Amino acid sequence: MSENPLRVGLVEERIPEPCTVVIFGASGDLTKRKLVPALYSLARERLVPPGLTVLGFARRPIGDDGFRAAMREGVEKFARRRPVAGDEALWASFAQGIFYHQGTFDDPESYRALAARLAEIDAARGVPGNRVFYLSTPPGDFPVILRNLGAAGLVVRGGAGTRPFTRIIVEKPFGTDLESARVLNRQVLEVADERQIYRIDHYLGKETVQNLMAFRFANAIFEPLWNNRFVDHVQITGAEAIGIEGRGDYFESAGILRDMVQNHLMQIVSLTAMETPVTMGANDLRDEKVKVVKALRVMDDAALERDVVRGQYTAGSVGGKALGGYRNEPKVAPDSKTETYVALKFWIDSWRWAGVPFYLRSAKAMPKKVTEVALVFKEAPLRLFGAAAAAVGSRANVLAIRIQPDEGISLNFGSKLPGPTTAIHPVNMEFRYGTSFGTEPPEAYERLLLDCMLGDASLFTRGDEVEASWTWISKIHQRWRAAGTDVARYEAGTWGPAEAEALLLRDGRSWRRP
Repeated sequence: MSENPLRVGLVEERIPEPCTVVIFGASGDLTKRKLVPALYSLARERLVPPGLTVLGFARRPIGDDGFRAAMREGVEKFARRRPVAGDEALWASFAQGIFYHQGTFDDPESYRALAARLAEIDAARGVPGNRVFYLSTPPGDFPVILRNLGAAGLVVRGGAGTRPFTRIIVEKPFGTDLESARVLNRQVLEVADERQIYRIDHYLGKETVQNLMAFRFANAIFEPLWNNRFVDHVQITGAEAIGIEGRGDYFESAGILRDMVQNHLMQIVSLTAMETPVTMGANDLRDEKVKVVKALRVMDDAALERDVVRGQYTAGSVGGKALGGYRNEPKVAPDSKTETYVALKFWIDSWRWAGVPFYLRSAKAMPKKVTEVALVFKEAPLRLFGAAAAAVGSRANVLAIRIQPDEGISLNFGSKLPGPTTAIHPVNMEFRYGTSFGTEPPEAYERLLLDCMLGDASLFTRGDEVEASWTWISKIHQRWRAAGTDVARYEAGTWGPAEAEALLLRDGRSWRRP
């Protein structure tokens, strides 16, 4: 068996205490596709104790056996470490810890029965009362679940050192604007302490996102260049090749700015631009992330008009397959102004990044799926190899960190072509996780679930960071509502509207083509 990538560099204390993971909304897709398969993969890697228990909470009357059968199907189809011949004993042991509790989110009696069921499971499986409550539900259900958990006495306040522990994982989106995020934060803190709240963003569980920190702070060669003395600009791309896939009712109320930028890509911005934390502890790390979001320059009306582009895809072709326009999707208004594409130019007012523009774009129906952050360095101050050589090889050096797919890092630089001339040609140095380590990286939910059980909140979002992000994002939404202008249009399968190209061209720059 190949070396477990989660074990590399870790000590045995990384094995969490026995606990019960209670999943609200357990009949939903996330539980079957991501959560239980991730827990099973952790069990196969021997990273969780035998006493790990999973208790699904949902309205459907499927019972323990029906839930176990559904989870077995999910594990066989979606787990990174799927069951193979000879794994029946492992699955049997894992399945013994899977249970189901039928109830409704707004019924207090369901929670009193849940408390009794948990006490019964604790006694039978030797779990010392440790709980992780996972809210895998629509955001509208968060307040009633939290309120009923508190009323039933199921939340024991206290931080990571409290025993038995209670931790609450809240899925995104955490609010839809600044005011709703503030309200939700207040509702959460009425029941539990901030140290018990784990606002999950699965992007932070991706290996390459975490490698941004390792790459910067574990290598003395790069960090001295990571500033406005050497970096000309930064480009961040979060592109998806798919359309909205029938989710018109959701996407009409969300748009790409809420769906991708406010959470996923703002995390990448923070990790790219943050200062070195005092330690890699949760509070020190998240303090530096919050500073970045608070340093985002507030856009006035002129900047919002000039430096923000929103677009919407029309009919086209992606990967050789026809894709209809967004306005032809079910449950989408025929005159919809919801953005499926957004491009932003913004500034971070800190000593490290003063004067360096950040360009960010995120979209549906792009030519390919790719998420990356690219640092484009300033050109050499003097061209020593003549005009002919400069014409061939004058591209700026680019350091690109690919988050998905084909996770890895590339560095572009100029090299002399063989021969008697001084022609300079751009070349790439490539590092890829799959080929370099000979193993696939763990799924994001594996890392995040394990960290929560361990009480490590480093890769989870703190309440003040959520509010700081919405403070900045909500101003863009307010501007769009006030202006009432239509969206730019772009053909599905292209890299976006002409207005987005112009956003960089007027600065003498251009978007990368990943």
